[in-house]
Amino acid sequence: MNCKLSVLLCTSLIALSSAVGAAETLRIGIETAYPPFASKSASGEIQGFDYDIGNALCAQMQMKCQWVVQEFDGLIPALKVKKVDAVLSSLSITDERRKSVDFTDRYYQSASRLVMRLGATPGNDYSQLSGKRLGVQRASTHDRFASDRLAPVGVDIVRYASLNEAYLDLIAGRLDAVQGDDVAVQLGFLDTESGKGFAFAGEPLRDPAYFGEGVGIAVRKGNQPLAAQFNKAIAAIRASGEYTTIQNRYFSFDVYGH
Repeated sequence: MNCKLSVLLCTSLIALSSAVGAAETLRIGIETAYPPFASKSASGEIQGFDYDIGNALCAQMQMKCQWVVQEFDGLIPALKVKKVDAVLSSLSITDERRKSVDFTDRYYQSASRLVMRLGATPGNDYSQLSGKRLGVQRASTHDRFASDRLAPVGVDIVRYASLNEAYLDLIAGRLDAVQGDDVAVQLGFLDTESGKGFAFAGEPLRDPAYFGEGVGIAVRKGNQPLAAQFNKAIAAIRASGEYTTIQNRYFSFDVYGH
């Protein structure tokens, strides 16, 4: 910039340039201990379905993604205090969360499942879990369900920062069961070497009062313009086939659902 121009004009142009640059960058919160949706490679780079979808949406909106890694229970607080502009990290759209944030349309959906050692069962009324230890991710929909429905029948709820930590305790015998999203548990644990000897137990849990209406992107309360931009971009990448291309990198089924 030629600042032989008037100081006022030069200052104004610098301010305008900064404002445009800021508007083109979208800070997105993500947890990276949730494969195959988000994890870190051996070189420390973020990878996974959530990450690829987020980058595709940013490109569609002609914005730059700036990824901000947080533990899961810190994502919504970070959004509320404006450390990030959105959260794209497998957040289920629930009425409880809507009290704090607004959501986009869903970009995929899943059910909640219990995983236990082969042959173990929770019982139709969860009575066989009484006196047993169940691992959940702290501040997740599974945490809320387990606290409301399973703790009253005598289940000891153990909370973790990530499901990976819960899996380690399940393998070591310090837990009797883990509860999480079916897709994440299947691909992130059961299909791995560590998951041998374990299986889903009981029926899928789909109560919308706990598990919501699918998985969406959270934005700050009242930021409907950004939610609308995301919704338009989600529709665009689904219509163009880019969503399917990304999906097929990670799943052999339609993760979007019907």
